[in-house]
Amino acid sequence: MAKKKSIGTAFLLLFTVLMFLCASVAMADTEKAKEYFNTGVKVNQAGNTDSAITAYQAAISEDPEYTDAYINLGAIYFGQKDYGNAEEMFGVASQKAPNNAAALANLGRVKYKLKKYAESETAFQSAINADPTDASLLMELGKIYNRTKDWSKLIAAMTKCDSLGGADHTSYYYLGKAYKQSKKTSDAIAAYKKSVGIKSDYYNSHNALGQIYLSQEKYQKAAKSYKSAMNANSKKYTAAYNYAIAVETDDPENYSRNISVWQDFVKRAKGNPKAKIQVAEAQQHIKDLQEAVKEADLQ
Repeated sequence: MAKKKSIGTAFLLLFTVLMFLCASVAMADTEKAKEYFNTGVKVNQAGNTDSAITAYQAAISEDPEYTDAYINLGAIYFGQKDYGNAEEMFGVASQKAPNNAAALANLGRVKYKLKKYAESETAFQSAINADPTDASLLMELGKIYNRTKDWSKLIAAMTKCDSLGGADHTSYYYLGKAYKQSKKTSDAIAAYKKSVGIKSDYYNSHNALGQIYLSQEKYQKAAKSYKSAMNANSKKYTAAYNYAIAVETDDPENYSRNISVWQDFVKRAKGNPKAKIQVAEAQQHIKDLQEAVKEADLQ
């Protein structure tokens, strides 16, 4: 009899738990939650983020399983650079919907901002598993590998991105950088050329090509790449500095041109405190070149 009583008690306990869970589900007012959610979307689009936060929180209170409400709330916090709350919201969303690529990708983005690179990588890998055709997720993964200098993984991610048709000037720049760091110079040059082929005024790839050509002592090619980099971004004084080096090294006795390119560098960099030493050296070098011109004229 004691055994039967024990079984009966266990059944009653199980029945009570099931009834409690059913009651909890019944308590979730999904229609009311949806109303709050739609209100949140509307007021957020109107620029009223405080009201949107309140509405999304109300939606979650009505239906704690409302994944989109967590995602939208997290997006607001992310936009406000409140990464702690954003991380919490995206974390809850990804737990409740482990196959939701948007929730996982947003979790990866906030982890990246918090410099939790290993956790960010895991989140993006999960997002890619949930949506293997989204090339943009591979680009996000590439940002992590570029930051952590994991060149082999960066090559794999950008190659996969390319195969999915998602490659752009940035992905080819990442690929070129990874190849360069892996001592695969010809592959790096090819990738950088593809990058500027897509975006002709992309400074980073022009500058990177200039660095390679300069190291190979291909001074005319280096000068051409640095010139393109200068045209792409006139504020980047290092391109002007290296352009002057390439031009002068290619033809050291062309004094008038060499003076001109160094003067151009000084003009671009003079107001930048980081270039103070280089500017001073360039100014002295210009004086030396001018003296060389005078000496040549006297002969």
